Amino acid sequence: MNAPHLPTLVTDVAEARARLTRRRGFEEPNLSPRAQEGIRRVFGADLTADEVVDRILRDVRDEGDPAILRYSAALDGSHSAELEVPRERWDHALASIDPDLRVALDIAADRIASFHRKQVRTSWIDWAEDGALGQIIRPLERVGLYVPGGAAVYPSSLLMTAIPAKVAGVREIIVCSPPQADGEVSPLILAAAAIAGVDRVFRIGGVQAIGAMAYGTATVPHVDKIYGPGNIFVVIAKQKVYGAVAIDQLPGPTETLLIADESADPELAAADMLAQAEHDPMATAILLTTSRTLADAVLAELPSQLAGLDRAGIAGQSLAANGLIAVVPDVETAIDLANAYAPEHLCLLLRDPWAALNLVRHAGGVFVGEDSPEALGDYTTGPSHVMPTGGTARFFSPIHVGEFVKTISVAAANRKALEKLGPATMTIARAEGLGAHAMSIQRRLNRG
Repeated sequence: MNAPHLPTLVTDVAEARARLTRRRGFEEPNLSPRAQEGIRRVFGADLTADEVVDRILRDVRDEGDPAILRYSAALDGSHSAELEVPRERWDHALASIDPDLRVALDIAADRIASFHRKQVRTSWIDWAEDGALGQIIRPLERVGLYVPGGAAVYPSSLLMTAIPAKVAGVREIIVCSPPQADGEVSPLILAAAAIAGVDRVFRIGGVQAIGAMAYGTATVPHVDKIYGPGNIFVVIAKQKVYGAVAIDQLPGPTETLLIADESADPELAAADMLAQAEHDPMATAILLTTSRTLADAVLAELPSQLAGLDRAGIAGQSLAANGLIAVVPDVETAIDLANAYAPEHLCLLLRDPWAALNLVRHAGGVFVGEDSPEALGDYTTGPSHVMPTGGTARFFSPIHVGEFVKTISVAAANRKALEKLGPATMTIARAEGLGAHAMSIQRRLNRG
């Protein structure tokens, strides 16, 4: 039996596979007692998270700013009537942050921009004897970024979404972030907004922020697409407004899966697991290893490292509830299990990680080698750390420049194209019962 606050150890591959098998799609988890108490206080009834989101979105859509102010007061304790944060507060925040932090954020911003510039696509037209075909690549006009900023503040998440949008050429970028205890948006978020070059920042959190960006109000403009992580209520809200706007993905609790062989350092493997676990009690840290010796060493190492963490309570809850160490016969089996799990982060702590990389099919991001910890990727390597979770890495991608553009097809046929393609076109149209389609072609052919 494992000690409290340690991950489960399994040595049977079938059991490991069973533990790593998860149902696809988003499922609403059970709410904590604290969340349930808050719902009763605000709504006067026991509601599910889904019902709470429905009510808030409906009110924001129907009432606009008054509903936002009401819910901000009830849920975030913000009683300010000022929803937008003036630009001078961004500038003051940027000038006031620790100089070393300013330098670090600038380094991160430069790395993120450099990585994403390599992804830029351009429009193209291909001319031939029967006309031309091509694509027009256009950036979205206005996007909305949700940046958590209440109990936890992540200026890095703002950089990781805003900078790819800037590189893509988005015309207007707005940010919604919840107020802190003092009723103001975190200075770190405002400083990051200034560095990233966003256009507007609003002091709005939770479902009401998603509703404001999706539907628009007198103060908050509606956007074309919403990006960014959030709590369970924000995730449900993004799912519900899809169609009124586009969304990037449904990012849930964060997760890391390490694959390690006997060459791995147990101290570093334990540190990487804890770096993930400290995010949230619902975070998941998994180690698949070919070495029972390494597995035992990591289990022995975790308690001492855990004891020295400021967020030891959170990390311990995460490891106990969701952590797993599984001993497998070989690296190929570990990769097969990882592909089935489709983790947000996949870390290869192997003697030959590049050979294993060729076997990876499903992951949000891959961190190759022991000197490439996921924690580095959270801030300064360059790729966005907003990645798909919950197995959605099978079909979603991390935030990238392509998320901020759309493609318009261009077709310019000429007489040769009509003569070459017209008969086949009419045959298919008539088979589908669409005679007017066929006649649209025939009338042109009749003109000789």
